[in-house]
Amino acid sequence: MRCRFVAILWVLFCAVQLMAQTFQVQFVLDSGIPFCTGGGKPLLMDILIPKDRIATPTPAVLWIHGGGWDHGDKNAHSGPAFLVEAGFIAATLSYRLSDESPFPAAIEDSKCAIRFLRANAAKYGIDPDRIGVAGSSAGGHLAELIATTDQKAGLGGNGGWQNVSSRVQAAASYWGVSDLTMPFPEDTDKVIAKFLRGTGKEKPDLYRKASPVSYVSKDDSPLLLVHGEEDKDVPFEQSVRMAGIYRQVGAPVEFIAVKNAGHDFEQVGDTPTSPTLEVVHQKTVDFFKRYLVIAASASANIQGETRSQ
Repeated sequence: MRCRFVAILWVLFCAVQLMAQTFQVQFVLDSGIPFCTGGGKPLLMDILIPKDRIATPTPAVLWIHGGGWDHGDKNAHSGPAFLVEAGFIAATLSYRLSDESPFPAAIEDSKCAIRFLRANAAKYGIDPDRIGVAGSSAGGHLAELIATTDQKAGLGGNGGWQNVSSRVQAAASYWGVSDLTMPFPEDTDKVIAKFLRGTGKEKPDLYRKASPVSYVSKDDSPLLLVHGEEDKDVPFEQSVRMAGIYRQVGAPVEFIAVKNAGHDFEQVGDTPTSPTLEVVHQKTVDFFKRYLVIAASASANIQGETRSQ
């Protein structure tokens, strides 16, 4: 019996190792790339290049980590892994955190990361006209700001690549913050006050400036919102409001409400989340395919036909 048990463990071990090796060869990791400067210091990025690209040149998605704007870094590779598996190039970044640098440092660094990817597109085989952004929680907030703000918002910073656009062609936000002027739970209020160095009563204009809903217009990037209906950290109403404003101005938006899910897709209660995380990931892949692959290809074909006429 003991020998049989050991044999089963060995088979399982080998299977896990094989799975790990298979996952490892799915992409090439270029780690610790200085992409911009922030506060006079170099900022670093990782780029994950899939073995099987969805197109050549390849659409890229910048994944922005969450963590309440005060913790986390570029090593959050698990976030965009499903996008890399689908053939997209993905990038992760370390942005300045609120312990040392309050708003707008994080959004300045995130926008600079988009500019870097576009400016260095040829080096990594990226299509500069097909760049998206995605993130969860605080990263979702920053992704929404990138989707909705232009140069007039004054959030681009001066960390590098100033003559390159930070516009994205699509954005996805998982349980992100959309309107900082709305009520939040007490613990979240403290995190926001740290990020903005004051309360909403003390700095109402800054709270509006940091809110993606303040900038929504018809020509904003297509947006995918995903939010758990039972989220107690970032209320579900945040994404409801963002989706409503997008629809009001006629900008393209898709909204996935996840039942029985709290923050970070945590199951609430005994009933499984619906849709599942796997389904949400597939819908996210489909969303980015729609706007970074299919729509871009259609646009290129139209431009080609126009030139030939």
